Amino acid sequence: MTVLQPPAWPRPKGYANGVAARGRMIFVAGMIGWDAEGRFSSDDLVDQVRQALSNVMEVLKEGGASGEHIVRMTWYLTDKREYLARQKEIGRIFRDMVGSYNAAMTAVEVSALIEDRAKVEIEVTAVVPD
Repeated sequence: MTVLQPPAWPRPKGYANGVAARGRMIFVAGMIGWDAEGRFSSDDLVDQVRQALSNVMEVLKEGGASGEHIVRMTWYLTDKREYLARQKEIGRIFRDMVGSYNAAMTAVEVSALIEDRAKVEIEVTAVVPD
């Protein structure tokens, strides 16, 4: 994976502007903060992020990938202000579970997710080198 960073642009914190990669692609559908049996254990955003990332990592593992193979992430959040207020906690969880990788990332506030209790949904693209 190669991070694409125009030289005159400031370096973004916690993500990359672009990524180039070659290999077998893995696409992970939007994962929310429920467990393998489809149950939420918490309505707290940080707890749901932890569970959603755990779900992402389980699917990646099933495909022979890990956090270092993630090239793109999209986060859908129901409350931008709560996400921003808890960014440090979320960042610690991300680093602990995924690592400190340079994926191209987008975060979007949405009015609701399909599951009423869901506060976050995370989808991922990973590339495992040939």
